[in-house]
Amino acid sequence: MAETVTLAQVLAAFEEIYDPAWAESWDAVGLVTGDPGRPVRRVLFAVDPAEEVVAEAAAGGADLIITHHPLLLRGVHGVPATTPKGRRVHELIRSGIALYTAHTNADVAVPGVSDALARTVGLTGGLRPIAPAADDPRRGLGRIGELDRPTTLGAFARQVAAALPATAGGIRVAGEPDRPVRVVAVSGGAGDSLLGTVADLGADVYLTADLRHHPATEFVERGGPALIDAAHWATEWPWLAEGAAALTRALAERGATVETSVSTAVTDAWTGGLAANPLS
Repeated sequence: MAETVTLAQVLAAFEEIYDPAWAESWDAVGLVTGDPGRPVRRVLFAVDPAEEVVAEAAAGGADLIITHHPLLLRGVHGVPATTPKGRRVHELIRSGIALYTAHTNADVAVPGVSDALARTVGLTGGLRPIAPAADDPRRGLGRIGELDRPTTLGAFARQVAAALPATAGGIRVAGEPDRPVRVVAVSGGAGDSLLGTVADLGADVYLTADLRHHPATEFVERGGPALIDAAHWATEWPWLAEGAAALTRALAERGATVETSVSTAVTDAWTGGLAANPLS
């Protein structure tokens, strides 16, 4: 029979998969709230430590929330309940819920955030980083790989839209719809910092989020791969199930178990919009 595990034991298992040492120097990963000695029976995975996620965890009896995005990325001097983030900290402590963040360390892990995105949109084996880590070429930012069979940009864009969770903004595409697509580069979350690298890797299309006007325009003008820009939240959401499964396996190897679930809250910032017709 599996034994009850403490928060410290759960996090030790999780950090063997997503080592905090892999995080960027500016990042804020690790335990935010919670007593390492408290037992953990239920874990909720979410992209954002949003108010609705904390409410979902409390309603579902979760003892721990693991999020991709940090609650307190920048330094703070207090967490009064008069501020949105302060209220969240108070609610977490009041509800006895621990909060843990795996951000850029989960981005570069193998498998990590971009591996999950790649598999979700149809990429198969042979995935490799767009920007390998200096100390391990298997790890790194983004992934590049191939589809099972060639397709067109229009068809692949529809495949991406169907595979990712729906958001108000949907996806945006830069490129001719009939352009051939076989080699695909992806990066979960904001990925325009990798545009220059992607251009040299022979990809037919680059899928990421938060592409800005000027870098995207210049990239297309130089004749680079086609672009697909999706919602930031949607490109990172596929990792949640993989992170939960990885934690379950790691604890099982230790003879322990927790119940895991993925948040149903859509925490994309955009809640609506209007479609614009192209200029004639």
